[in-house]
Amino acid sequence: MVRLPRKLYERELYRLQTELVKLQEWVRGEGERLVVIFEGRDAAGKGSTINRVAEYLNPRVTRIAALPAPAERERTQWYFQRYVEHLPAAGEIVLFDRSWYNRAGVERVMGFCTQEEYTRFLHQCPIFERLLVEDGILLRKYWFSVSDAEQERRFRARLADPMRRWKLSEMDLESITRWEDYSRAKDEMLIHTNIPEAPWYDVESEDKRRARINMISHLLSTIPYGEVQLPSMEIPSRPPTSGYRRPTRRLEIPVPDVAATLEEHQGS
Repeated sequence: MVRLPRKLYERELYRLQTELVKLQEWVRGEGERLVVIFEGRDAAGKGSTINRVAEYLNPRVTRIAALPAPAERERTQWYFQRYVEHLPAAGEIVLFDRSWYNRAGVERVMGFCTQEEYTRFLHQCPIFERLLVEDGILLRKYWFSVSDAEQERRFRARLADPMRRWKLSEMDLESITRWEDYSRAKDEMLIHTNIPEAPWYDVESEDKRRARINMISHLLSTIPYGEVQLPSMEIPSRPPTSGYRRPTRRLEIPVPDVAATLEEHQGS
């Protein structure tokens, strides 16, 4: 797949991010609740897409939910319980960087759940999601697909990059040897959870730039948002001084001006 040219990508991404800000204001103004689920192969580009979605949004309105492995107490709860507390209230958006579908993927493949727990999940998940939709939550589910060759290329790039090395885990490497197991798990998951009320949307992610543009564009097309008229605001005039004098700066500990040394080195 030919990579989308950077200039074209950046121009369209900024346009879409502008629309995401409008969507956010509509969600806040109308008291809507939006949940977007990001699932897919390891290194398929879910995290970077979430970052582009949230880049210009208000973190008090739009939250990213990336839950760690369940604690001992959480393992004794109803499976969906710890996800429920992260669902949005009125006027909020929640982006799930992986979600309750962990049970249908990594837990199933790696044996972190029993067959009984897995079967119960496949039965309860459509019921759970129908309840969310019936209650008025806007639920969107995206699956990011990537080829085995491209996944391995991205893993090797992470391994060689000290700034992204933290993204690579033993579990990620395990997914290489269990590629077909994950494929079977995904197929079975779709059979049970691809319901009319909350369908799965597949994002071809061989080119991350195209994936981001396509996913954001599709999300916007599925929600009937409109532009919200923001309240009129004016910057007030600064009042005349009342005689305040700043205390001596000896009471403060300044941060060293490292930037000045950079300028000096550049000029030499």
